[in-house]
Amino acid sequence: MSTSGLKAIAPVPTAADFLDIVLSKTQRKTPTVIHKNFKISRIRNFYMRKVKFTQDTFDEKLGAILNDFPMLDDLHPFLSSLMNVLYDKNHYKLALGQLRTAQNLIDNVAKDFVRLIKYGDSLYRCKQLKRAALGRMATIMRRQKDPLAYLEQVRQHISRLPAIDPNTRTLLICGYPNVGKSSFINKVTRADVDVQPYAFTTKSLFVGHLDYKYLRWQVIDTPGILDHPLEDMNTIEMQSITALAHLKSAVLYFMDLSEQCGYTIEAQCKLFHSIKPLFNGKPTLLIINKIDVMRLEDVHPDSRALVQEIIDSEGVQCVQVSCYSEEGVMELKNKACEALLAHRVESKIQGSKINSIINRIHVAQPKARDDVVRAPCIPEAVKSKKKFDKDDPNRRRLQKDIELEEGGPGVYNINLKQDYLLANPEWKMDIIPEIMDGKNIADFIDPDILEKLDALEREEERLQTEGFYDSEEMYDSDDEREAQEAQVALSHKIHSQSIKKSKKNQARMPRTATTRSLSDLTDGMTKAGLDPSRIQERATVLAKVAGAKRKRTEEAEMDVDDDDMENDGEDDDGMDVDGEEKASTKRVKGNSGAVVAIDRRAPKTNRQFAGLRDEGQASRAVKLRNLGQRPRNQLAKAGESDRAIKVKMPKHLFAGKRKGGKTQRR
Repeated sequence: MSTSGLKAIAPVPTAADFLDIVLSKTQRKTPTVIHKNFKISRIRNFYMRKVKFTQDTFDEKLGAILNDFPMLDDLHPFLSSLMNVLYDKNHYKLALGQLRTAQNLIDNVAKDFVRLIKYGDSLYRCKQLKRAALGRMATIMRRQKDPLAYLEQVRQHISRLPAIDPNTRTLLICGYPNVGKSSFINKVTRADVDVQPYAFTTKSLFVGHLDYKYLRWQVIDTPGILDHPLEDMNTIEMQSITALAHLKSAVLYFMDLSEQCGYTIEAQCKLFHSIKPLFNGKPTLLIINKIDVMRLEDVHPDSRALVQEIIDSEGVQCVQVSCYSEEGVMELKNKACEALLAHRVESKIQGSKINSIINRIHVAQPKARDDVVRAPCIPEAVKSKKKFDKDDPNRRRLQKDIELEEGGPGVYNINLKQDYLLANPEWKMDIIPEIMDGKNIADFIDPDILEKLDALEREEERLQTEGFYDSEEMYDSDDEREAQEAQVALSHKIHSQSIKKSKKNQARMPRTATTRSLSDLTDGMTKAGLDPSRIQERATVLAKVAGAKRKRTEEAEMDVDDDDMENDGEDDDGMDVDGEEKASTKRVKGNSGAVVAIDRRAPKTNRQFAGLRDEGQASRAVKLRNLGQRPRNQLAKAGESDRAIKVKMPKHLFAGKRKGGKTQRR
């Protein structure tokens, strides 16, 4: 986990804000009204719900704080040590422990008071127990004022820490104050570290990033370290010691031989030897900075001997740079990155994982079957082929040369026809038309197509002259013809059955076809060259017969006026004669003697009365159904909230102004 993972911590409220959040949420999310007709069991549940909800809210909020803040034992050793240096591990653990204890105490208080409220014998007793429970929870929470304030300070400081990843490739810069560490990180990265001419300008860790060989590297600028015992170091210096101790990195130890930093060369060499145990197992570079002022060659021999002793020690490389003139800065960056890459590869090879991988790898070495030398076979044409030389004027011309001569890229178009393989090379550049003699050229790609077509036509003519296509002689025997006819009949039958099944519920004819008059039909037959006179005579006779039959029926069943007796003639098939329409209603004499018109298209029975004796029984069934639905309808009309006031005009809302502090209605 990197320091960037520590930044997603929610703000920690103060103790007073904590109480406001929890109690106001309880007030908003739980019922607030008790009526005089409530049973004692409902009153107990009302107050138990309030206590439990308050306890759950405290538990949720405190649990979120405890989960957000990291456990030091679960962090990377560097981050754990850094938090110990900055915030004091004991104080941090104590604050989290106090919150966890408060969480358990609140749970116990809620459990005890819910048990008491469960056996409360009156509204007053239950209400007082609820007040006592919430009061004790609030008291426990007020005592956590200091831990909450401390954790909020820690959260704010963590959010300002640089995002250090302890597992990635890292260059670590260390040394005495004011030797040019921050200047170097400003040169090689985009970090903007403050640079001043006095000591301890950098008071905390700073991180910059650079790219080398398409990899992202982090460069950490540490505060300056003074040469004194570990227990005497302050928080600023301890950050550097923590980074050196726990980060797998390349160490860049900066020295200032000009002594402008205020510390002698001897003191800087002593500091290197005192913190050298922290460099074990890490590539180390000794950086001699400010060479624009003083180079190693110009130093006094005694001081130079001290520096040379460090350079000659095992695993130390020396680089001279000047961050002012930028001399050697890029060389230093490349050397440090290469040294760290080589060290990381070497450590992986020496690790335990490499053995398990090597055990699974087998390198096969081919063995010679005899002593015969089998040299590669190179054709003579390849050997004798002249090697291409772009400076030779007689060299083979390439498409690139032709392109440059013809105007270059975008202007020159390669000729795709020059490599065609045709019987006559002169045909290569011929333009092929798409249509010739009214025929598509693409149909004549086959060279033998004309011969095949002629053969097919000759075969057709022969079959026609022999009478192969005559209907009587197409079959060799009567059995074959009968079998063919049976097959055709069967296919027709299958086709008609499939149509029946798929068109089962569809009209066989369009509805408009049934409304055609006799005159329309005769006109159509006349245009088609047919004689419609016989059909007209038959339709007239049928219309007269149907009219007489209908007239006798109406005289026998109804006593109607002459006007009502008039009816249009129509044939039995529903065909109208010369524009007369078929009646859609039927007149029937009712029980009272009145004539009632009945729509023939209306259903004969009412489905609402299906299975019932009469309309009276049907109306009674509807009433019983509505009566059974009444309780459900009444419940549905109420709102979903149990805070709804059932009384239309509650007294406490309409009987004047409440006095200050009076909360009896809750």
